[in-house]
Amino acid sequence: MSQTPLNSLGENAVLQRLLSHLHAGAPMAVGPGDDCAVVARNDEWDTLLKTDVVVEGVHFTRETEPRRIGRKALARAISDIAAMGGLPEHALITILTHKTRPVELLEGIYDGIDEMAARFGISVAGGETSSIPYDGLVINVALTGKVERGQAILRSGGQAGDIIFVSGPLGGSFPTGHHLDFIPRVSLARALMQQGPRPSAMMDLSDGIAADLPRLAAASRCGFELSLPDIPCNPGCSLEQALNDGEDYELLLTYSPQDAATLNHAVDFSLYPIGKLTASLRNTLCGGWQHFSA
Repeated sequence: MSQTPLNSLGENAVLQRLLSHLHAGAPMAVGPGDDCAVVARNDEWDTLLKTDVVVEGVHFTRETEPRRIGRKALARAISDIAAMGGLPEHALITILTHKTRPVELLEGIYDGIDEMAARFGISVAGGETSSIPYDGLVINVALTGKVERGQAILRSGGQAGDIIFVSGPLGGSFPTGHHLDFIPRVSLARALMQQGPRPSAMMDLSDGIAADLPRLAAASRCGFELSLPDIPCNPGCSLEQALNDGEDYELLLTYSPQDAATLNHAVDFSLYPIGKLTASLRNTLCGGWQHFSA
């Protein structure tokens, strides 16, 4: 039987093949494929479920300060809760590393986790540690959250003609250290939920617009057109970096033209319009970060 290397498929295709092996169990309001899964809780709230992993050599280097590793590990998962319009609640932390690494490394990581947990009112409920037979470090975070029943903002809610926005400048996350020190956009997402108008679709930008916008558009069964001059770039960053660098952890969101016209009058912050969703399924972007890519 022939074997298919992961790097011949890329991350999106790998996930689709894996999901085809899963069968429905207990009902979910939203299953795999969005920033979080959504499970009904009670008449007031739905539960959000998220898991995320950071790997030495991919998301941080061996020289990275342990506290910053820990805060990033938890902040990434919080960012996905924010992208659904929710509030984070409880976390489980799993750390895998080699037996020769110092215990002070793990203590520093937990200091960073505790910093983010305290900031966002998260309870660390437990977790797991395990040795691995090679010299490396992997941290997995499982995080729950809550959002008002039936109000989770999905990637699939966009419609042709909706205006595409981002919540901040993009690019240069790794050289500036933003990928370690960003603040998840929970407050902004909650303001969008509560003050309105509510986004039609939303996700967080972790892999770059070039990778993430096609995912949102495909989930909404749309294509898109970008106004490249309108894409906000961080100082010193090129348009190519803003499209492809990733690890921005801003929000990518859409509004109907009617809601977009009233947006900045309804809330006390600005978003950046960068294009629109289209009825044509055309995808004009290729790039961003893709795990397992060639």
